[in-house]
Amino acid sequence: MLEVLFGSKNAERVLQYLLSKESGYIREIAQFYEVSPSVIKKQLDKFELANIIVGKNLANIRMYELNKRYAFYEELVALLKKARSTYSDEERMKLIRKKRTRPRANNKPLIMRNKNEK
Repeated sequence: MLEVLFGSKNAERVLQYLLSKESGYIREIAQFYEVSPSVIKKQLDKFELANIIVGKNLANIRMYELNKRYAFYEELVALLKKARSTYSDEERMKLIRKKRTRPRANNKPLIMRNKNEK
């Protein structure tokens, strides 16, 4: 939706990912969208240079997040959220679904839910 404004679809994807997940690193974002890490790195470098995002080194990876001090932060967030409203339900759910951060307990059963069940 915003690829014309940002210059590429991957630029929009990077910003949408960082908005919904709050932070991320190159390989994580690339795997999420199934694209090459070099394409994502190029976009992250461009946005970091423009101060739209900030990167922090944690151990051996560089984590990125939206720069809350960016002059147009509120406007950018509003624009990204508005663009997200035009995405398909599947795309929108993929973005807002939280990743499991801790392992399942050993004795806890795995319950598979079918979309067609009520």
